[in-house]
Amino acid sequence: MRVAVVTESFLPTVNGVTNSVCKVLDHLERRGHEAIVITPAAGSPKHYGSFRVHQVPAFAYRQFPVGLPSPQVQRLIDDFAPDVVHAASPFLLGGQALFAAKLRRVPSIAVFQTDVAGYTKRNRLRAMEDFAWWVIRLIHNSADLTLAPSSASIADLEDAGIGPLERWGRGVDLERYHPRNKLTGTSQRLRKRLRADENVIVGYVGRLAPEKQAERLASLRDIPGMQLVVVGDGPSTESVKRALKGMPVHFAGRLSGADLAHAYASFDVFVHTGTEETFGQTLQEAHASGVPVVAPYAGGPIDLIDHGTDGYLFNPRSEGDADLRHWISELVADSDLRARMGEAGRRRVLDRSWERICDELIGHYELVIAERQAIESRRPASRFSTALSRRQ
Repeated sequence: MRVAVVTESFLPTVNGVTNSVCKVLDHLERRGHEAIVITPAAGSPKHYGSFRVHQVPAFAYRQFPVGLPSPQVQRLIDDFAPDVVHAASPFLLGGQALFAAKLRRVPSIAVFQTDVAGYTKRNRLRAMEDFAWWVIRLIHNSADLTLAPSSASIADLEDAGIGPLERWGRGVDLERYHPRNKLTGTSQRLRKRLRADENVIVGYVGRLAPEKQAERLASLRDIPGMQLVVVGDGPSTESVKRALKGMPVHFAGRLSGADLAHAYASFDVFVHTGTEETFGQTLQEAHASGVPVVAPYAGGPIDLIDHGTDGYLFNPRSEGDADLRHWISELVADSDLRARMGEAGRRRVLDRSWERICDELIGHYELVIAERQAIESRRPASRFSTALSRRQ
């Protein structure tokens, strides 16, 4: 099939949206499908594998490129004549692509990945929250199907009057993130540097930004025998450093690839702090590495952790984050518990390879294509669809 992937973020910007789009493109190429990428102009490569990448006008907002509506988007869709339009975390650019697809009766899927409404609430922009949901509803209801990554996301979208909806999670690289990495020289040297023979290593991986709430880690102060490791950077770096001042903490900066996999393998416990995750990819990466996870009972983590089996879900509203401290203390004090939960976490993600997850996505493509064909078979052909069929 022919897939037009319209994404609000792409290389060289690296984040959850970019990563999942790249995994989808890799899978489409392996399966022999054709695709193009439409993305905001930000220095992207001209090709990704065999697929052409088209950049459209954009402006920078807090160093993040935001695609602008442009006639070029409609021309690209017309010229490529896709079987389906895939809009990744749609906003201005993805919204325009979905509207164009609807006008042309091209099947479309929107992937919900960013909690925009949560952003307005956190920044005390309550007057904007209803408007944000109005925009999200307008965009996603232009698609034939919206895919959401968690049950919490689906509930929020249903409450906002958005549908139809299906749950589509994220895959994890089960080879890169693997318990055997604990035995490599790189991980062993890192653990030695952190004095893992004397301390239990509690690690955090993620962007240091307000929505990640990494300052919560200060509640772990003075837990006996704990060494904290923070992997990541971002606008809240100095705020987090101030909050953790005086604690035994190592700031590793931003890591990727094999370095990130070895960092996970050096952890004894993984901790996640933010309550606005629509999914929680780092939790899956920690589980794949055989590390127990502690995360808030909110958003995506609710689906990813079996409380008491492969980790713990803490109450993010507990006073002074006492619940977070309680569960981390439990794991720090009990090596057998860490081992059991780490093994259970690895088992939990064994059926979440990117291959299986992307095959599931192709199944959603096929569903909206079939439904569109059924609708069109009962409708007189438009001048556009007649011209398109002649060109094909």
